[in-house]
Amino acid sequence: MLLIKCPYCGERSELEFSYGGQAHIVRPLIPSDITDEALTEYLYHRDNIKGVQAERWRHLHGCGRFFNAVRDTTTDHFQATYKIGEAQPASGAKSDG
Repeated sequence: MLLIKCPYCGERSELEFSYGGQAHIVRPLIPSDITDEALTEYLYHRDNIKGVQAERWRHLHGCGRFFNAVRDTTTDHFQATYKIGEAQPASGAKSDG
Protein backbone atom coordinates (compact mmCIF):
# COMPACT_ATOMS: atom_id res chain seq x y z
CA MET A 1 0.00 0.00 0.00
CA LEU A 2 1.20 3.49 -0.87
CA LEU A 3 1.36 6.03 1.97
CA ILE A 4 0.89 9.72 1.21
CA LYS A 5 1.83 12.42 3.72
CA CYS A 6 -0.93 15.02 4.04
CA PRO A 7 0.73 18.27 5.18
CA TYR A 8 -2.24 18.81 7.52
CA CYS A 9 -2.92 15.30 8.93
CA GLY A 10 0.25 13.30 8.42
CA GLU A 11 0.83 10.00 6.65
CA ARG A 12 -2.25 8.09 5.49
CA SER A 13 -3.24 5.33 3.06
CA GLU A 14 -3.46 6.22 -0.62
CA LEU A 15 -7.14 5.18 -0.50
CA GLU A 16 -7.94 8.41 1.37
CA PHE A 17 -6.65 10.67 -1.42
CA SER A 18 -7.81 11.88 -4.81
CA TYR A 19 -5.57 13.15 -7.61
CA GLY A 20 -6.42 16.69 -8.69
CA GLY A 21 -4.22 17.32 -11.72
CA GLN A 22 -1.17 19.41 -12.38
CA ALA A 23 -0.23 21.92 -9.67
CA HIS A 24 0.44 25.63 -10.02
CA ILE A 25 -1.99 26.30 -12.87
CA VAL A 26 -2.85 30.01 -12.79
CA ARG A 27 -6.59 30.65 -13.03
CA PRO A 28 -7.71 33.56 -15.25
CA LEU A 29 -8.72 36.54 -13.09
CA ILE A 30 -11.71 37.39 -15.30
CA PRO A 31 -12.60 34.33 -17.42
CA SER A 32 -15.13 36.27 -19.49
CA ASP A 33 -12.36 38.61 -20.72
CA ILE A 34 -10.11 35.94 -22.26
CA THR A 35 -10.29 34.42 -25.72
CA ASP A 36 -11.79 31.03 -26.43
CA GLU A 37 -8.31 29.74 -27.26
CA ALA A 38 -6.90 30.95 -23.93
CA LEU A 39 -9.83 29.43 -22.03
CA THR A 40 -9.34 26.13 -23.86
CA GLU A 41 -5.64 26.22 -22.96
CA TYR A 42 -6.48 26.82 -19.29
CA LEU A 43 -9.18 24.14 -19.07
CA TYR A 44 -7.70 21.29 -21.09
CA HIS A 45 -3.97 21.56 -21.75
CA ARG A 46 -1.74 20.08 -19.09
CA ASP A 47 1.75 18.68 -19.00
CA ASN A 48 1.75 14.90 -18.89
CA ILE A 49 5.39 14.20 -18.36
CA LYS A 50 7.14 10.99 -17.52
CA GLY A 51 9.13 11.75 -14.40
CA VAL A 52 8.98 14.27 -11.56
CA GLN A 53 5.98 16.57 -11.62
CA ALA A 54 4.20 18.97 -9.23
CA GLU A 55 0.61 17.83 -8.70
CA ARG A 56 -2.48 18.83 -6.76
CA TRP A 57 -4.03 16.25 -4.41
CA ARG A 58 -7.00 16.23 -2.05
CA HIS A 59 -7.26 14.38 1.25
CA LEU A 60 -10.78 13.35 0.33
CA HIS A 61 -11.49 10.94 3.19
CA GLY A 62 -9.61 12.92 5.81
CA CYS A 63 -9.41 16.67 6.34
CA GLY A 64 -10.83 17.34 2.85
CA ARG A 65 -8.10 19.87 2.04
CA PHE A 66 -6.17 20.29 -1.17
CA PHE A 67 -2.38 20.25 -1.12
CA ASN A 68 0.47 20.00 -3.60
CA ALA A 69 2.88 17.13 -4.02
CA VAL A 70 6.06 16.49 -5.98
CA ARG A 71 5.75 12.97 -7.37
CA ASP A 72 7.75 10.85 -9.78
CA THR A 73 5.14 9.51 -12.19
CA THR A 74 7.34 6.58 -13.22
CA THR A 75 7.69 5.16 -9.69
CA ASP A 76 4.79 6.79 -7.76
CA HIS A 77 7.39 8.00 -5.23
CA PHE A 78 6.27 11.19 -3.46
CA GLN A 79 9.33 13.39 -2.96
CA ALA A 80 7.52 16.12 -1.02
CA THR A 81 4.07 17.38 -0.06
CA TYR A 82 3.29 20.98 0.82
CA LYS A 83 0.33 23.25 1.53
CA ILE A 84 -1.40 25.26 -1.19
CA GLY A 85 0.24 28.70 -1.31
CA GLU A 86 3.63 27.48 -0.09
CA ALA A 87 6.64 27.55 -2.38
CA GLN A 88 7.41 24.36 -4.25
CA PRO A 89 10.37 22.54 -2.70
CA ALA A 90 13.47 22.38 -4.90
CA SER A 91 13.36 18.97 -6.56
CA GLY A 92 13.61 19.35 -10.31
CA ALA A 93 9.85 19.05 -10.80
CA LYS A 94 8.37 20.82 -13.80
CA SER A 95 5.85 23.49 -12.90
CA ASP A 96 4.08 26.38 -14.65
CA GLY A 97 4.66 28.81 -11.82
